[in-house]
Amino acid sequence: MQKYDLVLEPDLPAVDYPLPELPEGENLWIFGYGSLMWRPGFDHLGIEDAQLYGYHRAFCVTSVVHRGTPEMPGLVLGLDRGGSCRGKGILCPADIRAPVIDYLYRREMVTRVYRPKMVRIRLLKTGAMASALTFVADPTHDQYCGKPAEEAAARIIARARGRGGPNVEYLQSTLDHLDEFGIADGPLHRIMDRINSGA
Repeated sequence: MQKYDLVLEPDLPAVDYPLPELPEGENLWIFGYGSLMWRPGFDHLGIEDAQLYGYHRAFCVTSVVHRGTPEMPGLVLGLDRGGSCRGKGILCPADIRAPVIDYLYRREMVTRVYRPKMVRIRLLKTGAMASALTFVADPTHDQYCGKPAEEAAARIIARARGRGGPNVEYLQSTLDHLDEFGIADGPLHRIMDRINSGA
């Protein structure tokens, strides 16, 4: 294992939220469905294909900073209830588990539209089930927007931009990585097709 080197933006504030109850001394699986899959930001013991049941990847969160503004919000991905989601299981070593969870809270819970949840995932290489930490969309939060129709999502994403750049770049980067990993996501591709066709 490489030397532990946490990649953390210096302006991300600490988040006062309870830590999950975990067995002492055990490595921790973390389920990634978006940028965590290709940019975890922390040292790990390995990354495996994984399936989460009960949640699906969707543009269910509005962005008013990184991919939009309060005047013209963008859309970013979250885990919404129902269905299933293929992503990546990232194995965090036990000895850096606490600071990694702190880092993930800072990264994922700046506005608390995402909340941490321990879930069961299937590791697709072996079929084994494992407990994992992930971040799901909070349906009671102001930034939760449910499931916009694909046409509406395409219009929003095509025009929005924020501190992190155009919203459409976020979608394209996500699709590029999903394609690289062999993860099919029809709804996201259809949204991009609508944008490209000007619909």
